[in-house]
Amino acid sequence: MFMQPSSRSRNLQSPIRDMVVIAKKLEAKGKKIYYFNTGDPNKFDFDVPQYLKEELFKIVKGTSGFYSDSQGDPSLIEAIVERENKKNKLDLTSDDVLITEGISEGLIFLFGALIENGSGDEILLPGPAYPPYIEWIKFLDGTPVGFRQNEEKGWELDVDDLRKKITDRTKAIVVINPNNPTGAVYDKSTLKKIVDIATENNLLLISDEIYDLLIFSDTPHVGLSSLSKDVPVIGLNGFSKNYLVPGWRCGYMFFHDPTDKLTDLKNAIFAESRQRLCACTPIMKACAAAFKGPQDHVKEMNRKLKERAEFAHRRLNEIDGIQTQKPEGAFYIFPRVDLGGKWKDDKEFCLDVLENTGLVIPYGSGFDPIYGKDHFRSVILPPIEMMEEAFSKLEEFMRKKLRKL
Repeated sequence: MFMQPSSRSRNLQSPIRDMVVIAKKLEAKGKKIYYFNTGDPNKFDFDVPQYLKEELFKIVKGTSGFYSDSQGDPSLIEAIVERENKKNKLDLTSDDVLITEGISEGLIFLFGALIENGSGDEILLPGPAYPPYIEWIKFLDGTPVGFRQNEEKGWELDVDDLRKKITDRTKAIVVINPNNPTGAVYDKSTLKKIVDIATENNLLLISDEIYDLLIFSDTPHVGLSSLSKDVPVIGLNGFSKNYLVPGWRCGYMFFHDPTDKLTDLKNAIFAESRQRLCACTPIMKACAAAFKGPQDHVKEMNRKLKERAEFAHRRLNEIDGIQTQKPEGAFYIFPRVDLGGKWKDDKEFCLDVLENTGLVIPYGSGFDPIYGKDHFRSVILPPIEMMEEAFSKLEEFMRKKLRKL
């Protein structure tokens, strides 16, 4: 047929966003919708810190409507170098940082440069993992391979399973810490074991630390690059979550390369970035002030998130057919649901929930076909009153469905 889309584009899925299409149609018919699908705190009772708003206003009033360097605004790069060197005890220079329009764009650059067409290259991911990792790896002709997070142990990374999944086609190991979607925070001992495995197998480490300030447990965040003396680490971070600016789309990638293994890969990624000209100039300039401004909002965010995580954990476990672990960081909780033969899979379950309750929750198998199966993800960002209203509807829905079994 005329103008058929490519097979790779036809196969793209977004468990987080695809259900919104259905939700909007229901909303247009008058149904109340609870959007518990995206990690956007500002859709609820959070807001951009005032000092960042003022910084952006000031910049936009000036002469900021020009293209920046493709690598990024120098003032922002300098701020990131200072931050990462201090936090992770590194020796990065300005040549080791690339500004991206959110981590999502960084994933396209990274896997576009790392994966060779037709090679069967494999990327190891914690199972479950943030879906764009899975989708972009497949889109760019790679194979995502999940390694287990142990749900019974609070989604602890299964290092033994990781070892078993390494083959001669493995190119890199991804760690998402704190984890999206489980809310797990990994301890130093576990992370050190992963660094040792990467060293033994000559593998690249990719460390997604976008939620590194949003931890409300007793496990401190440890940057993977801070533990690496020999193995290269590409760090991914940004401002969307920690600094409450998700719509600003400002992320970054840094290259920790203690043994000079990343030069060619870094040059290829920078070449890709030049094809899109640059990230947004005024946003980059405003974000340069983020690290040095007041950080009071982080403490307040973690206070709210801890309270809401505890509520969501308790409330969801009260619902027959649903069981969940308590998150330690980030914005999410990842419950298991007993499908009981009523639904063929977790996607059908989430669609049924949406149609009957208005609750938008992404289906777990979209986060990993094995380790996400029979789960769903919910944000823990809404005020407790809103979560109580939505989860009560979910409880009534489960009660009615289970009675029919």
